[in-house]
Parts: sequence; structure tokens; C-alpha cells
Amino acid sequence: MPPAPLTATKTTRIPSIDLLRGLVMLVMAIDHLRDMLHLGHPNPTDLQTTTPALFFTRWITHFCAPTFVFLSGISAFLAGRRRTHSELAGFLIKRGFWLIFVELVIINFATSLDPAYHLIVLQVIWAIGASMVILGLLVWAKASPKTIGVVGLLLFAGHNVIDLLHDKTVDTNVAWRLFFSASGFSTVDRISPGHFLMIAYALLPWTGVMLIGYALGTLYTKDAKTRKKILTTISLTMLAVFMILRAFNIYGDPAPWSAQKNAATTIISFLNVTKYPCSLLYLCMTLGVSILILANTEKVSGRFSRILIVYGNVPFFYYVCHWFLAQALTVALFFSMGHHLDEAYRSEFPFSPNNFGVSLVGLYAAWLFLITLMYFPCRWFSNYKKTHTQWWLSYL
Repeated sequence: MPPAPLTATKTTRIPSIDLLRGLVMLVMAIDHLRDMLHLGHPNPTDLQTTTPALFFTRWITHFCAPTFVFLSGISAFLAGRRRTHSELAGFLIKRGFWLIFVELVIINFATSLDPAYHLIVLQVIWAIGASMVILGLLVWAKASPKTIGVVGLLLFAGHNVIDLLHDKTVDTNVAWRLFFSASGFSTVDRISPGHFLMIAYALLPWTGVMLIGYALGTLYTKDAKTRKKILTTISLTMLAVFMILRAFNIYGDPAPWSAQKNAATTIISFLNVTKYPCSLLYLCMTLGVSILILANTEKVSGRFSRILIVYGNVPFFYYVCHWFLAQALTVALFFSMGHHLDEAYRSEFPFSPNNFGVSLVGLYAAWLFLITLMYFPCRWFSNYKKTHTQWWLSYL
């Protein structure tokens, strides 16, 4: 008898979701370590100074945030399969505010090692948490997954209209940047004497990604063959949109590409799409690939897949812990290379002055060391979650 098709039930985990989530969580650590450990902290997207190896070290990590936000939307729908309508809304809103707290208090300390919190940075966990609150409010208002998907698609495809319509001077408005146009780590706002706010992730473009993920979570109530066909069609459509719009610089990214001094740099220019705020073409390029992987990994097996699933089972646990381990590695390397404490806070990341760091080869060695060490606590916590049912585990 052939195996039953995989569909989401009230207790089923979808291995392909955990596998993809585990993969992007591991890749994500490359970029964080690059910020901390790469000698001289060169800009990987500066076409005048970058190299193919440096650019693609950054480029492969572009896939992480969109995929994680998208899968958070799918997971939110699947969580609703074991909750009532009102329970799901309440859970999403509470978990969203919890994630915002984690970003403000735990992640900001992990990245700055500054107990006084002189600089607060709003990054991906803030975007996920606030998007989850918005999703929870839509669920509370009894919006259907189809309606939520339409709202998400409008945000996803339409937010770059702002590039054509708005007066650039409004970017000085904090609320505008918070919701629409925050451009990464370039602008700092004073919130009190000695304390500042940096909005890295504009909320609503990322909210669109989560809402689309939630709507597509309904595919996991269908048979595997239908799901694979629909996801593959969506992914190929997104990649086609990326190629066409990017090739002609029509719409979807405020930074057009152009021919450069050689073929390699021209390719870099073509792929160098905008993450802050995430552009339509950035999202089509990254999610197009990720959804294609998601569509074609439901039957994947083997040791490597099982390892990825371990990380994917506990993404929040991994995310928080890997920051502290990365800092521990940075501090250890900082002192082992003869640097002194008075150099520790002379750059964006602590213990990472410009004259400190390792080559790209050393960076990848540190990355392999970090993810290997992280495997063991992740495996323990994954097993703990499978054998325990405390209410607080759903928030981790």
C-alpha cells in the first residue's frame, strides 16, 4: 500500500518546513560572523571594492530573512489547526509582543554587549513579532486566509510604488521609516539623552511576506502532489518576475543594475537588489528559490536532512543562542590576537575594531565551528519539546 499523502493535522510537523528553516538558520550565521570577524569589515555590496567571493558570502544570506518570515506565516496557519479561532488570534498577538520584547531586550544585548542599551536596533525579530501582531488582529477580525493573502500580496507587490510616489524628505519621519522605508543601518534617531533608535527593518513589506505565508499554509491541508504543483508554479512565477523586471529595470527595486567593467561585476550588479527596505525583486529572487526548495523536499531523507531538521525544529532557540556563542567566539579571538579592552567598543559590533579579524577562509572555519557546537543544544531542546507540553514551550 502506498504511503498516505502528507497533510497537516493537529499534531503533524511538516519535515520540509523544518528542513528549509534549518538550512536558512545555518546560512544566516555566516552573515552575522562576517560582521563580527571579517578583517577590515569591507562592504560586500560596494561594486568598486567587493570581490565575487565576498559578494556571494553576503548574497547567500539574503535568502534567510524572507524565508524565515514566510515560514513563520505558514507555521501560524498550522498552529491554528490545533486552536480555536479566538485562541489563534490571542496566541499570535501575545507571541508577537513577546518577540518584540526579545528583540528589544535580549537580542539587542546579545549584539551590543551593552547593558545600558545606548543603541536599540529593530531587526528581523522585531519585524516578525510586529507582523505576527498584525496577523493576529486580522485573524481576530475573522479575515479568511484568502483575504489575508490578498492583503499580503498588495503589500508584497505594491510597496515599491512608494519609491515612485513619495517625497524622499518624508524618510526623515520616524513613523514613515518604521512602517515603510527604513534603509537598514544608516539612520539613527535620538530617543532620549544618550539613547538612540536604529530601524533596520521597515515593518509592512515584511508583514506582506508573513501574510502570504499564512495564506499558503492552506496548501498543507491538500495532498502532496497538488501542493508541490502549486508551490512550484508560484516559485517559477516569482523568479520570472524577478528576471523580467530586473532585466529592464522596470519596477520593483530602487537600485537599477548596469553593465560594469567585467562580466563578474555585471552579474553582481544584477543580483545586488535592495534588502533595506526589502524590495519586490529582492523578495521574488529569494522566495522564488526558497519556495522551490520547499516544494521539492517533502520526500527528501538522509543524515544531512535529519541534521537540518534538528535546527529547524528549534529556530528561536537557535537564533538567540547563536548570538551569544558568536560573541563568545569573537571575544576569545579578540584577546587571543593581542587586542586590549580599550579597543572593544570602537566599531558597530563590540570587540570588532577595524584592525581585527580573519580572512574569508577563517570566517567560514569559525562558522562551521559555531554551527557544529550549536547542534548539540538544539538536539537536546528539540527532544525536550517533543516530550514536554508546558505552555511556555509554544513561545520558544
